[in-house]
Amino acid sequence: MSKTLIAFFSRADENYFGGAMRCVKVGNTEIVAEKIRALTGADAFKIEMREPYSPVYMTCIAEAKAHKQANARPELAACPDSLDNYDTVILAYPNYWGTFPMAVATFLERYDFAGKTILPLCTNEGSGMGSSESDIKACAKGAIVRSGLSITGSRAAESDSAVTRWLTANGII
Repeated sequence: MSKTLIAFFSRADENYFGGAMRCVKVGNTEIVAEKIRALTGADAFKIEMREPYSPVYMTCIAEAKAHKQANARPELAACPDSLDNYDTVILAYPNYWGTFPMAVATFLERYDFAGKTILPLCTNEGSGMGSSESDIKACAKGAIVRSGLSITGSRAAESDSAVTRWLTANGII
């Protein structure tokens, strides 16, 4: 039987929701990751930076842009010792400047993904997956990267049917 890990990067605090700023206690990507965990019973791991982005949205996006421009690999607060027990990784993240946050690259480059399947899921407010699927392939050498799911972040709480269809189509449920 295949074992699945949900690895996700999510940010609470002040966020952008379809043209307006709003403070949230749980980030959009974490909301969707929790839906997936409830549907699948999979293990979950939150990718967190040792030095998190600012809680102020405009400062956060400036920090994220600087990381992307520098091709940075921010240090993570913690990491699983191994992913050897997992065949599939559902990788969930927000779209930051057309791809995933650079902390996701730090996570991906830490492990051997040869023969593992990665299912990307990207929350965003209209920018879609960006280049994240090809960027995952570049960071997770040898992984089988399937077509991702783009979820509008401000509608994360209403994403149940889209998530269920995607997981079913990928043989997870």
